[in-house]
Amino acid sequence: MRIISGQYKGRRLTAPKNLPVRPTTDMAKEALFNILNNQYYFDEISVLDLFAGTGNISYEFASRGTNNITCVDQNYGCIKYINETAESFEMPISTIKSDVFSFLENHKQPYTIIFADPPYDFPLEEFAKIPELVFQNNLLEEDGLLIIEHSKHTDLSGLAQYSHSKSYGGNMFSFFELTDE
Repeated sequence: MRIISGQYKGRRLTAPKNLPVRPTTDMAKEALFNILNNQYYFDEISVLDLFAGTGNISYEFASRGTNNITCVDQNYGCIKYINETAESFEMPISTIKSDVFSFLENHKQPYTIIFADPPYDFPLEEFAKIPELVFQNNLLEEDGLLIIEHSKHTDLSGLAQYSHSKSYGGNMFSFFELTDE
């Protein structure tokens, strides 16, 4: 995996082979950040990276100037790798080792962008819990976005606060926003 743009553009990162992860492809990540680049000033936002894995998405935000990034993952190896990488690049990333659903139930700080990359084989009910807890606990700022990465075989369009999806190869990003429903 590599960092697409910003201060650390072109830097390659190699995660340990034993991590239970599936990093977002560079093509999908670049497309996602092209969308976000037109909506946000990266140095003015806060980011929550759920099911953070290798921290791939967080490094991209940090490279582009985001100073408030929190990664949540329940795997100790993932958290350790993110901490080591963030420290070596001097990136402003904090980590929390926790089950994502427990974190969402108990956390109260809102974010501009919440990115979630749960296992692709999650049942639909598990995917549905993510926007449910985010919006129920007011974890998204007024003009914020919840983005869930998932397989093209999973349809999240029926979930509350769903806005739209974008497909890149086998990857899909579903976007959720605050609405007046």
